[in-house]
Amino acid sequence: MHHRINRMLGATLAIALLSAGMLAGGCKGGEKGLVSFWPKADKERTIPKPAEPPRWPLTGLDAPSQDATRMRVVSVKIENSPEARPQSNMQLADVVYESITEGGITRFNAIYHSQSPDTVGPVRSARLSDTYIVPQYNALFVFSGASSAVNGRVNQSGIDNLSEDAGITYPFSRSSSRPRPHNLYLSLAKVREESAKRKMEQTQNLTGFTFDRTAVETTASPVASISIPFSTANKVEWTYDTSSMSYLRVNNGKKFMDAATNKQVSARNVVVIWAQHKTASRDKVGSVTYEIVLKGSGQCAVFRNGQRFDGTWETDGKKPPSFRAADGTLIKLSPGNTWFQVVQPSINITMK
Repeated sequence: MHHRINRMLGATLAIALLSAGMLAGGCKGGEKGLVSFWPKADKERTIPKPAEPPRWPLTGLDAPSQDATRMRVVSVKIENSPEARPQSNMQLADVVYESITEGGITRFNAIYHSQSPDTVGPVRSARLSDTYIVPQYNALFVFSGASSAVNGRVNQSGIDNLSEDAGITYPFSRSSSRPRPHNLYLSLAKVREESAKRKMEQTQNLTGFTFDRTAVETTASPVASISIPFSTANKVEWTYDTSSMSYLRVNNGKKFMDAATNKQVSARNVVVIWAQHKTASRDKVGSVTYEIVLKGSGQCAVFRNGQRFDGTWETDGKKPPSFRAADGTLIKLSPGNTWFQVVQPSINITMK
């Protein structure tokens, strides 16, 4: 009996040792006919993140393709004297800068990228501030009229100049419905045609703004309206419209209309930028021409979704400004168009 049990244990041990040898041989994979019984290791299954749709860099809105977003930006200098109103297709600009000129009136630099209307204007003369703005967007620059000092700075800066001052005529036309000099308009498509004819770059990799697509932060300050006194000659008010989640513009007490749409101009974001205004020249009647320094950093207030965010703006002059709160976090914009209201450091805005 004991011998039989010992023989059975011996056989069992031999089988176990043989199996171990087979497994070891199978792991080495060197012996023919031996197979590993270890399970095959699979990579951990991951669900790929959906691809981000192409978006316009200056509005954050959906673009038809990534190639479309690489099209060159066009920067247009637009008048804002009472005789120039209502302007045409300012609503279709991705970004608008408004700043003071001589006599207390303001002028616009309208940045077009995602939309290219056939009629934009009235087009007027450039200022030194444009030599800071245009390179940040690597834009094709369109204007009509400028001092020799401004034209010199535009040419020194390497800006692609498509102005009447540079002898360009093809994109421009005069309207018979207004007197000169308030009747010069242009076509964006013709501007791009002219730039191609002159061998200017047609594509660019544009640094855009940072956008927030989530719910509105509850920690921000609710603001129903913003009043910006550029000067005694130009007072602007933006009132938040909850239905469109946009700010509606009023200029000197009157609704600021767009002649192309016959609707009040609106902005998804209004950003007040306080910037240094250096006296560039002074004429015989004491009217001052400013050099507005839109490079470096300064204070800002970002208004979006009926909320106010205080912080600082910053740009190295080669890309559009970014905005940060006191704790260093980015202040993001709402997807849509943006108006920059550029004012002197001494200007106080009021809010309701």
